[in-house]
Amino acid sequence: MSPQDQPSQADRSEQDWLAAYDPRAFAPVAVTVDVVVLTLRQGRLHVLLVRRAGPPYQGCWALPGGFVRAGKEDLDQAAARELAEETGVDTAALRRVHLEQLGSYGAPARDPRMHVVSVAYLAFAPDLPDPQAGTDAAAAAWVPLGGTDPAAGPHRGGPSSRTDPAGHPLAFDHAVILTEALDRARSKLEYTPLATAFLGPEFTISELRSVYEEIWGEKLHAGNFHRKVLSVPGFVESTGATATRAGSKGGPRARLYRTGDARLLHPALLRPDREEAVR
Repeated sequence: MSPQDQPSQADRSEQDWLAAYDPRAFAPVAVTVDVVVLTLRQGRLHVLLVRRAGPPYQGCWALPGGFVRAGKEDLDQAAARELAEETGVDTAALRRVHLEQLGSYGAPARDPRMHVVSVAYLAFAPDLPDPQAGTDAAAAAWVPLGGTDPAAGPHRGGPSSRTDPAGHPLAFDHAVILTEALDRARSKLEYTPLATAFLGPEFTISELRSVYEEIWGEKLHAGNFHRKVLSVPGFVESTGATATRAGSKGGPRARLYRTGDARLLHPALLRPDREEAVR
């Protein structure tokens, strides 16, 4: 070993310190990931929920998630793995999914087993397949959230955003996570082109408007929305083609668009209530 390859005094001190380090001197803390998976199915906003097969909260519905495999994966990899396991999407389909970190939740009593810190993720995707329950879930289902249908309950604090298919509270603090995920989704649609993540590679402005209406829970003026979208540089770009079917009122076939290269929308597409507030 050449002198250059020999460990320095500082390296030796670090190695000695690590050899003597006892992690049991600190109380154990586990790390999990929970994923809020949102998709549009038949024009309705749905979230993926799983029924827990074992305790704690056995039989209750919850967001899909699980423990991070310590020493084997990072947080993003754990979230992608849970998403694949619970939705049944393959690697190719995962490329269409927008996955971003939502926040961290670490209240000491949020999990009765021990102090568990959860890093929550938010996933957006076009129409995803029927879910497949993972190894620790008794069932998995796409559950519709509120929308523009008054009978479905509004997104803002409505019961459908906090409860399972039977109207019961979600396990752990997943009701809080889901509510904050919906708030994030509504906000991001204002200043990013993320709404296009719910659509296929080509779409009409009407289909894009439906995404905004469903997630915001408000009807939008078709003409105003069309004008605003096309006035935002890089939001969408024309494919030069038209839809295969004519409009519902027998008019000309709608033009098809694809996602542009913009990462932020300027000017932003504000929600109607926020637009009134800034005037």
